[in-house]
Amino acid sequence: MNARDVAVVGGATTKFGVRSATWAELVQEVGVALARAVPELRAEEVDSLFVGAAEPERFAFQSHVAPLAAEQLGLKPYRILQRTELACASGQSAIRSAYAAISSGLSDLAVVVGVEKMNIPSMAEANSSMGCVMDRPWDGPAGATAPPFFAMVAQRHMLEFGTTEEQMAAISEKNHRFANTNPTAQFHEKTFSREKLLRLPLVAPPLRLGDCSSMTDGAAAVVLTSDEQARRFSDTPAWIRGSGQYSDFHNLAHAGSLTDWRGLTRASREALGRAGIGVEDLDLAEVHDCFSISEIVEYEALGLCAKGEGGKFAADGRGDRGGDLVVNPRGGLLGCGHPLGATGVAQAVEVFQQFSAQVPAARQVPDPEWALVHNLSGSANVHSVMVYGRGRAA
Repeated sequence: MNARDVAVVGGATTKFGVRSATWAELVQEVGVALARAVPELRAEEVDSLFVGAAEPERFAFQSHVAPLAAEQLGLKPYRILQRTELACASGQSAIRSAYAAISSGLSDLAVVVGVEKMNIPSMAEANSSMGCVMDRPWDGPAGATAPPFFAMVAQRHMLEFGTTEEQMAAISEKNHRFANTNPTAQFHEKTFSREKLLRLPLVAPPLRLGDCSSMTDGAAAVVLTSDEQARRFSDTPAWIRGSGQYSDFHNLAHAGSLTDWRGLTRASREALGRAGIGVEDLDLAEVHDCFSISEIVEYEALGLCAKGEGGKFAADGRGDRGGDLVVNPRGGLLGCGHPLGATGVAQAVEVFQQFSAQVPAARQVPDPEWALVHNLSGSANVHSVMVYGRGRAA
């Protein structure tokens, strides 16, 4: 059979932050939120469930989480039930799997849930668990967890291109400002001026506390279906128009240039090419700002500016409202927090809500037609990209 068009037709997120809720309770909570956001959804019609979760075995001491999530949601999947794990891109990986299943006809109506419970009594244990994302026997003993690795990226970018702490603070200020418009964001009620950000403690020089995304608990969910059913659920579906992914190393010894994220360049070209558009056609982008320097390098790898000019792009406000396009309008990982499995799904929720004009005016992108979602995972060694369009393809 011919491939079918697939759309996100609704979604919801829990509050992100340091939560007392358990892993299972976060799933329950997002299930309630999803039912309210998509009242037309009937549990008995959902044939497939895809669960994005990075490390429940270590954070929640629970394996086999897909059937657990199904039970908590009141679903009985009868076609596909699976969990996807791709570290920080686990949520987008779940959406990609659901998209492929529906496009091919293996599924007709799917729910995707991303969830992570990262705050546990021992933060030493939590941080040790995060080290498992890297090549632990080789990179782990060298201390190459996320903050030191991205600090090296920042140091190298500063050396090669003259990037400044002030330019990185511009990224953090923008994303925290957007988070002030998002009640589900971890830092919704906290304001950060650039001056304040530049006075925060150093975590891994030159990265300060405000340059780093947080250990966060949270869940997000979306509903995907084919073109035959999409209008049952929404007048403004977010159609999946392109997808791309690339990985070229794992061990840091094979990383090559720390400032040339060619995996993102290749994945984004693939996704944009499948959508039949260029980066200049995008109205908004949800990119993976796990650290402020990440967004700067991503501007360059996506082709939004020339190599080495990402810092200036940020300082000039070209990724802000009134700029070339709006980047991370929900608040990004810096403002919302980063519950690993939930992040990619929450980004898709934002795209759907932007297309449907369901977000506050302070972050609404004017009449958006095209959006890109990007997640990286590990040491920026895996890049996953999806392109969404508000209109149907010709």
